[in-house]
Amino acid sequence: MQEPIRYWGTDYDWRKVEARLNALPQFVTTIDGLDIHFIQVRSRHPHALPIIITHGWPGSVIEQLGVIGPLTDPTAHGGRAEDAFDVVIPSMPGYGFSGKPTGPGWDPDHIARAWAELMKRLGYAHYVAQGGDWGSPISSAMARQAPTGLLGIHLNLPATLPPEILKSLAPGAPEPTGLSEQERRALDELDTFRTKNSTYSAMMATRPQMIGYALTDFPAGLLAFIYDYNAGEPARALSNEQFLDDVTLHWLTNTAASFARLYWENAGRNLLAASAQKTSEISLPVAITVSPGELYQAPETWARRAYKNLIYFHEVDRGGHFAAWEQPELFAAELRAAFKSLRQQ
Repeated sequence: MQEPIRYWGTDYDWRKVEARLNALPQFVTTIDGLDIHFIQVRSRHPHALPIIITHGWPGSVIEQLGVIGPLTDPTAHGGRAEDAFDVVIPSMPGYGFSGKPTGPGWDPDHIARAWAELMKRLGYAHYVAQGGDWGSPISSAMARQAPTGLLGIHLNLPATLPPEILKSLAPGAPEPTGLSEQERRALDELDTFRTKNSTYSAMMATRPQMIGYALTDFPAGLLAFIYDYNAGEPARALSNEQFLDDVTLHWLTNTAASFARLYWENAGRNLLAASAQKTSEISLPVAITVSPGELYQAPETWARRAYKNLIYFHEVDRGGHFAAWEQPELFAAELRAAFKSLRQQ
């Protein structure tokens, strides 16, 4: 950890990303007693499709900065004018410039209702939603709740695990039989994540205040805790500046304890299990993009079992858990393709 800590303390320049953020239209509105920060960038192209994009942990709105241009101005990025989006990127409660909840209740379902209220306040009669990591259960909850105007959702960390696969991941459980090559690969990836790479989640889900004390007091500890995500994916897939932009935002806004509370609020619901995320209750159109570096590569067979109205499924050749952050142009192209059929509604 010495090199990234040294770089952070000597060479890193926060003012660069600060200028990028300050160049964007940003707002704060109060929903259910909590300040919600969001970026809103309208396209210059007529008939742009509004989209609300939700970040995850250990990310922030910084994750999505690179997709704003390709989505709002597609003609400058290899797309067509009719592919344009109006982009809304909120900071989740307890993250970045949003308020920190002072009481319980801000779980993914509550955040989903807040996002629907936000889009209503912004005057959008029709819109779509996108999410990975925590954005996936939040966007899925929006689809279950089906607020007026929501046309469909796109996920890059879908909840596809069937019951028999979820059961087989328990310690000592027998392995399922009859799996395809893709399903076997996904099962192995899930087992690796469960046994080697998920301790951060268990810590925040059970004792968010305790880990919050340590991370709030010790900047090098905060950096290391985020650096280790998914076996060091931030270090593998992002530049020093990208990674440190996010860490610094968490540090400056003092959100180490408040961002951890979302894991506790989730009450142990498996983000990847179809049953826990109640995917059978989703009737709105769902689109999925699978990246090779994701926590697991969701097989299409599982995805079609989980989402009865799956309108788009595509495996891309690069990118990982932070799809929008790592491959913004590819991510934007996926959203254009995923929502193309919904623009006529």
